[in-house]
Amino acid sequence: MDCAALEKYLNERVKVDGKRGNLGESVKISRDKAVVTVTAQEPFSKRQIRYLMRRYLKRANLRDWLRVVSNGATSYELRYYNIADQEEEDDGDEEE
Repeated sequence: MDCAALEKYLNERVKVDGKRGNLGESVKISRDKAVVTVTAQEPFSKRQIRYLMRRYLKRANLRDWLRVVSNGATSYELRYYNIADQEEEDDGDEEE
């Protein structure tokens, strides 16, 4: 996954005060290797970030393999679907 493209996508799509691209000083989006950080000084909708992340994954055809998961009160992370466990469960059903 290209983190630079994700950072650019978020910069273009995040809304502040109901307007796109109106980040100003209140919201900052930065990238450090494989981590994209969104920092807000005023109250900011965490749900909006999750929505935009899911939309980005769908457009990049990665939604089938990655999911957005909350790992705390103030952050999200991307995780792979655990396909190996699902295949083992499916194989176990066939043996019965």
